[in-house]
Amino acid sequence: MNNRNNSSLSIFLGLFVTVFLVIPLISSCGKTGSVSPLALNVQYQIINLSPDLGSVDLYINFKKVNRNSYFFPSSSGYFYLTSIDTPFQIRPGQSLIPGTVVSTSNIFNLNFVLKPNMKYTLFITGLAKSDSLISLFTPDTSALPITGRGKIRFINASPRSQGLDVVINGTAGFTNQQYLKVSPFIEIPVGNYDFQIYPSGSTTTVLKDLQNVTIQDGRLYTLYSYGLAGHTDSLAFGAGLITNK
Repeated sequence: MNNRNNSSLSIFLGLFVTVFLVIPLISSCGKTGSVSPLALNVQYQIINLSPDLGSVDLYINFKKVNRNSYFFPSSSGYFYLTSIDTPFQIRPGQSLIPGTVVSTSNIFNLNFVLKPNMKYTLFITGLAKSDSLISLFTPDTSALPITGRGKIRFINASPRSQGLDVVINGTAGFTNQQYLKVSPFIEIPVGNYDFQIYPSGSTTTVLKDLQNVTIQDGRLYTLYSYGLAGHTDSLAFGAGLITNK
């Protein structure tokens, strides 16, 4: 009799443990909610390079992420994502003109796959007035350079450009970089540099000169262009440099 009772008790306990363990597992598998930044370690950055678009905001899973809108031509800087639920949406941001009614329609609807422990940059460029707005999404990683060197790449985000050359301390660095193309990273020794950007094939017309840029050991950098060559107004050609690592 005791053996039978012990057997029944064992079966009951086994079923209880199974239910206790399996039900939470099934429940968790069905959830698609926010993911902790500690779990994914995904960093994101937005650079608004469209001179006539106005500011923009980022929405993830239909919820606004940023407190302050992203204005031309500044970078948001990297920030950790608290959710990777799609869709990612870019919408018009706040206006500097009081009383302006801001549209809630999407400028971009993005569904990029994000991987843990990665950094990403979303470049927004083109011209709103000519209906040529476009986004460029880049993973910001590369193999580490050898000791005593940094790495740099170049992105031509200047609309209507036919190709750009970058001269680094008097030596050709990037040649005939086309619009929206991302160059491979190249290694250069640590030190101070001048980056001069020319129309492709020209050696006289300097579109932009970034001087006294310090390249540090083991760091990754992205040099990018924006705006329109030949303009001196709000559409003027420019360039920026960000540190990816």
